[in-house]
Amino acid sequence: MGAVMMTGAIAITALAQDTRYFRIGTGPTESTYFSVGGGVASLISNPPGSRDCERGGSCGVPGLIAVAQTTAGALATIDAIRGHQLESGFTPADIAYWAFHGIGPYKDQGAVTELRAIANLYPESMHVVVRRDSPISSIGDLRGKIVSLGEKESGTLIEALVVLEAFGVAEAELRSEYLKPGVASDRLSDGTLDAYFELAPYPATTISDLAKATEIRLLPIKGAFAEKLGADYPFLTADTIPAGVYQGVPDTETLSVATVWVVSSRIDDALVYGVTRALWHANSRRILDTLPRGRSIRQPKALDDLAIPLHAGASLYYFESGMVR
Repeated sequence: MGAVMMTGAIAITALAQDTRYFRIGTGPTESTYFSVGGGVASLISNPPGSRDCERGGSCGVPGLIAVAQTTAGALATIDAIRGHQLESGFTPADIAYWAFHGIGPYKDQGAVTELRAIANLYPESMHVVVRRDSPISSIGDLRGKIVSLGEKESGTLIEALVVLEAFGVAEAELRSEYLKPGVASDRLSDGTLDAYFELAPYPATTISDLAKATEIRLLPIKGAFAEKLGADYPFLTADTIPAGVYQGVPDTETLSVATVWVVSSRIDDALVYGVTRALWHANSRRILDTLPRGRSIRQPKALDDLAIPLHAGASLYYFESGMVR
């Protein structure tokens, strides 16, 4: 730890002398990941010539320019981190766990051993959307129906398959499509899609907009099926989307999973230390609170449900904050 402290103390100062770039892999442009990624990028950026933090300017890492970069979803983001095309990105906690250990969807391609965590950000909930006048009342009723499971390489797709498996529904039993949330919403509205899955913190913008134009319902994930999911996949927890979050939609039981900001272990300790410090700077709240589910992004919860090791630079910050011993 002492060596890391020395590295952080020296290199954070040195960063002020150079312009550096830091990419955050998110999701489609209409996704919450992309919106939050843009906000977080602005927090940690401090381009040359920026006004000092103490004078109301940027409190980010000196010389750093961070950007939110759209991807197809969590798997695509992790693959880009593995391929050194991204420095960091957002992913559900369970997918980060599977990637790091080389299991589940990573069984064939192998473990992403360089994956590390910066922070747990917020929970995202599984939405299974149907029209209110649809005869579909449960996950099991999706058999034979036209259903979007999320984009290929997305976290939504992986979590949707996990849910379907728990309910005894095989992907082959569906007329599956793999659409972006906005496209799926449009298709459900015009009647050419029967249902779609979306993993997102509520309220999800696409679903909110859809509910204002088309009467919808959310299918519940509850009872013995939800208990089995919780037992088999401990990163999935019981959740309820409250009545009124979406126009005309009552309380709906579902499952949620933590969104984790992950980074490559090859990114130097001092930079990740600075990024973590900037995320939790006192001045960051004015931006975080404006983001979708931003009020759920709280430092006391930063180490919950991480599933993979912390990056050494982030670990140093939490050690100095008294959160890591």
